[in-house]
Amino acid sequence: MGPASAAEMAAVKWLLGSPADVIAPVWNAVKSYAIVPVLRFSLYLCLLWSFLLFVEWVHMMFLAALAKLMRRRHAERYKWEPLRDDLEGGSLDFPMVLVQIPIYNEIEVYKISIGAACRLSWPVDRLVVQVLDDSTDLVIKGLSMDESLFMFQKSFNFSNLQLRFSRDVIGCALCQISSMLGLSLQDKIEKECMRWASEGINIRYQLREGRKGYKAGALKEGLKRDYVKECEYVAIFDADFQPEADFLRRAMPVLIQNPEVALVQARWRFVNANECFLTRMQEISLDFQFVIEQEGGSSIHSFFSFNGSGGVWRLGAIDDAGGWNDRTTVEDMDLALRAGLMGWKFVFLGDIEVRSELPSTFKAYRSQQHRWSCGPANLFRKMVIGIVKNKDISLSRKFYMIYNFFFIRKVVGTMFAFVFYCVVLPLVSLMPEVDYPKWGAIVATLIIATVNTSISTPRSFYMAIPWVLFENIMSFHRTKALMIGLFEAKRANEWIVTEKLGDAFEGKSRAEFSAPKGPRQLKHLRERILLQELGIASFLFACGCHGIFYGHDRYYLYLFPQAIFFTIAGFGYFGTIVPSCPELS
Repeated sequence: MGPASAAEMAAVKWLLGSPADVIAPVWNAVKSYAIVPVLRFSLYLCLLWSFLLFVEWVHMMFLAALAKLMRRRHAERYKWEPLRDDLEGGSLDFPMVLVQIPIYNEIEVYKISIGAACRLSWPVDRLVVQVLDDSTDLVIKGLSMDESLFMFQKSFNFSNLQLRFSRDVIGCALCQISSMLGLSLQDKIEKECMRWASEGINIRYQLREGRKGYKAGALKEGLKRDYVKECEYVAIFDADFQPEADFLRRAMPVLIQNPEVALVQARWRFVNANECFLTRMQEISLDFQFVIEQEGGSSIHSFFSFNGSGGVWRLGAIDDAGGWNDRTTVEDMDLALRAGLMGWKFVFLGDIEVRSELPSTFKAYRSQQHRWSCGPANLFRKMVIGIVKNKDISLSRKFYMIYNFFFIRKVVGTMFAFVFYCVVLPLVSLMPEVDYPKWGAIVATLIIATVNTSISTPRSFYMAIPWVLFENIMSFHRTKALMIGLFEAKRANEWIVTEKLGDAFEGKSRAEFSAPKGPRQLKHLRERILLQELGIASFLFACGCHGIFYGHDRYYLYLFPQAIFFTIAGFGYFGTIVPSCPELS
């Protein structure tokens, strides 16, 4: 038999072979020449990111430790003498301070911040409280009947009222009552302002037509008022923030006695940190930001991002930086960055705390994290060239802003956890050709997480492992938002106000709020189910099952818990579950 005949016989044998005989060589070729090289490259890239993040973690911990050890020396960098009431000079020795409170449909909490601002210990004739209301009519303008009924119940505390009328009749009654009695949220907020004005507080109520620029637009519009020209400083508090009465007395000396300081930022404390698992996880993340990132950034670099609330700005610095800008959804970071490029310094006052509320529903938290991840990425895209070309700051500060502040923390740090632990490593577990000591990466992460929680939130050190698993889920959402911001996609400027429940459930059991029934129950269930999370959970579960039968490193001990966490997120069971249509009973 000649060579041609042998080749023909081989071809016939290949054609008549079993499907497995046909597919196996093709799969092996694709795997060897495409999948394995790409996976190996992804692994090496993630290992590089891991090394850079570890170096940045060591850097931040070193700065935070240095700030603690050298607190007294750093305090000497700035003058700080308590303000005293001068019997001869009177209140004229105190500068004029404007307090801005931006509000948008936050019916549950608006009284909290207005009351706290009006109780600040500062001469009444040197304080202006400005309530910036972007709210819309909750009953007539766009709210669903379910939400309108809920707001109606909460607004008037009809916890025991039996409403036996049809939904149409109730809806018509709500609209008529709102029209006749003025029961819109704007009227309620204005009435609260008038109540404080009657007690001698200089409080101004400002209502905008439209929401152009969102929060940045409201703050910018508020600074245009004639009476603001007399003010030298502005304190900003979101609607759920509750500063202590001595807040200005403790924060203002740093600004008054140090003309190079543009901003003082207080630490946030959370009134509902113990409400549920979701709020405990947020507390750990935010405490790390305050105790480690901002403490070190303030003490060593005199720069960090304004948190949007709980801080006091020098109005001259805001003007010098070009004022509020609404080009991204992180107007606070935008302003801080532009002021930092002008050479202004920022001071973090960790011993001054302002109480606030954490979002306690998973939907609200996801919306918040979308804005907090998409906004910085979009801002980085728009400002990186400006930072490079800036001639007013040192090269080391430029490097800190571009590399440490943006690239490592806002870009790499945002997507690393999900990409590495939920995509690359699970795929590596399926490919013995790409071997890597996976448990080394897991254990190192858990050790770092334990150190972080022990330092920033000592009471939650035992929750380090759940925190890592939960952060991997949130890294998935943040990665999507990061890409939207970097490429300025459709949702890059999406702004959804973070829902706060306030005292909506105070003194009431969950039994008073019955679950929706019938078609509305099905709709409510569909809104809670997140198919992407469930898909990732299925993928991780499959990788874990593969590890049981074919793996040798027991990596499934991590994959299964992570799959469970994604499943819980996929069914919307993290956080407080607020019924879409509470029963008025």
